[in-house]
Amino acid sequence: MPRRQRLDPSIFHLPVERMREGYYSDKYFVRAREVLLADRHRPRVLMQVFGKTHAYLGGIDEAIAILKLCSPSWDELEVHALYDGEEIQPWETVLTIEGPYDAFAILETLYLGVLARRTRVGTNTRVVVDAARPKEVLFFPARHDHWLVQTGDGYAAHIAGAIGVSTDAQASWWGTEGIGTVPHAMIAAYDGDTVLATKKFAEYMPENVRLITLVDFENDCVATSLAAAQALGSRLYGVRLDTSETMVDRSIIPQMGHFKPTGVNPQLVRNVRHALDSHGFRGVKIVVSGGFSPEKIRQFEGEGVPVDGYGVGSWLFQGRFDFTADVVMVNGRPVSKAGRTYRPNPRLEPVT
Repeated sequence: MPRRQRLDPSIFHLPVERMREGYYSDKYFVRAREVLLADRHRPRVLMQVFGKTHAYLGGIDEAIAILKLCSPSWDELEVHALYDGEEIQPWETVLTIEGPYDAFAILETLYLGVLARRTRVGTNTRVVVDAARPKEVLFFPARHDHWLVQTGDGYAAHIAGAIGVSTDAQASWWGTEGIGTVPHAMIAAYDGDTVLATKKFAEYMPENVRLITLVDFENDCVATSLAAAQALGSRLYGVRLDTSETMVDRSIIPQMGHFKPTGVNPQLVRNVRHALDSHGFRGVKIVVSGGFSPEKIRQFEGEGVPVDGYGVGSWLFQGRFDFTADVVMVNGRPVSKAGRTYRPNPRLEPVT
């Protein structure tokens, strides 16, 4: 029996007809299928899929959905696969597809693409989560890429351990919703009054919505955090520091001289934490964002900076995690490109 339930193919809302006709596929696959069909040549092949980098697998259920829904004859295929979120080694086989080649020839571009994309996001998220553990990580990269990638990216982040995502689309595949903070634009809409904007947010949002407000609008995180805490009391869940990397917060100016003073730095977090605690607001959380990478998170954690959560954005799209597919068997005989022989993987499980 499979170790766990896979996502239902319908959740991906695939443009099935377009995919079946090869609209999104590399043209040479489309033409190859046309030749095979015209020649009535239907060899049974074993396709082997692998990556070349240590990673945490993403997109496998989406790849399976593409095969199930877009192959003209899924019942002719035998598919074995790992699971989303599993750790994989370089050259480890993550997916095999066996059947008449024409039944899935044009889908290679599609399933390799989703594996590469989701594995990149999932692996990067896992690295960030591990660096921050046990602190909360908020997944904030939606604004750095096309909106169409949000659903799968959000699921990859969820599998990797991110606690919160920023859009409903990112949360849709596991049935929750996006989270966030009182944004700078809303503060500006209330003439730059962070406290007023935060009070309005509290007035119109349900009690179950966590109230976290940005406190760097006036470049005075300490004063703004205190003012918000005093005005909102227990309704204020937390404050978020997002000072620009070209700015020095007002509270830092008297302390300059022995550390990098710009942006969200350890001393700024300590200043805010000390001010909140000394005024009786120990329960208010501090979330930081703005240029955070695993290295910066490890620095903060190593120094014991009193952060409760990290918002991470563009770094989560860094790097490449490409996958390759090769025919390695034809009609039960080894046939493959030089250097790409069949590598069985006992961890693969059958897909029903």
